[in-house]
Amino acid sequence: QGPAFDCTKAKGEFETLICKDTALAALDRKLDEVYKAAMAKARDNMPAVLRTEQRGWIGGRNECWKAKGGPTFLTASWQVDDVRGCVEGNYRLRISELQAVWRLVTPKEPVFFSCQNNPANEIVATFSETDPPTARLERGDRTVTAWLVRTASGAKYEGQNVSFWNKGNEATVMWMTATGETEELQCKVRP
Repeated sequence: QGPAFDCTKAKGEFETLICKDTALAALDRKLDEVYKAAMAKARDNMPAVLRTEQRGWIGGRNECWKAKGGPTFLTASWQVDDVRGCVEGNYRLRISELQAVWRLVTPKEPVFFSCQNNPANEIVATFSETDPPTARLERGDRTVTAWLVRTASGAKYEGQNVSFWNKGNEATVMWMTATGETEELQCKVRP
């Protein structure tokens, strides 16, 4: 019931931690299964891109040492202030991201939002019941993944350089542009 990798060849603090923790080992096996399913769907040059992303994710997971005694930081809907919690959060985010990006979990129908009263300025939101829940947000030629976070009202999704807060038929979107500026968009579901 260990992880997907061979624990006799475990390298470093994180692989050792995963080998000793049955819940983390189960998450590692789940990620291995989801990653293989994504690779099976990848075409053209995408397998190479997916492998590069996975290596980058492993490097990010291995940065969890910074959680030792450090400040609490937010990873999706978990408050993380310890190494184990950081590793678990990273696994859950990566699994849900792969499931959403590669449609390994059937998404809901896309919702089209017209922003700034301009139908040409549109955001397409596609939600998936992953763990944690995800939203794929598409604007122009850019698509990002965001995760559901706790909020007092509505549904708020946060991802890298994007925040999407949906209340009924309206949404407030904070979207970082290519120039590094954050643009606030007021959006409504397109009829």
